[in-house]
Amino acid sequence: MKVKILGTGCPKCNRLYQEAEKAIAASGHDAELIKVQEIDNILSYGVMMTPALVVNEEVKSMGKVPKTEEIVAWIHAAMEG
Repeated sequence: MKVKILGTGCPKCNRLYQEAEKAIAASGHDAELIKVQEIDNILSYGVMMTPALVVNEEVKSMGKVPKTEEIVAWIHAAMEG
């Protein structure tokens, strides 16, 4: 499983990265956490606002920092589906 943080390194992007790290640990699943900072790559996901969170190539949020529990739920759903 891959979890990607799309953003150019702004404070919200860094906070989302930290929340995603916590969520992966709390989920009990193995996941690779990847930062995507190149604008062309970010735009390829159709994202117009950062930070954005992508789980298994599906954009789950953009323009905000979701709570750890919400990210955990997305990870569980991706593992089941």
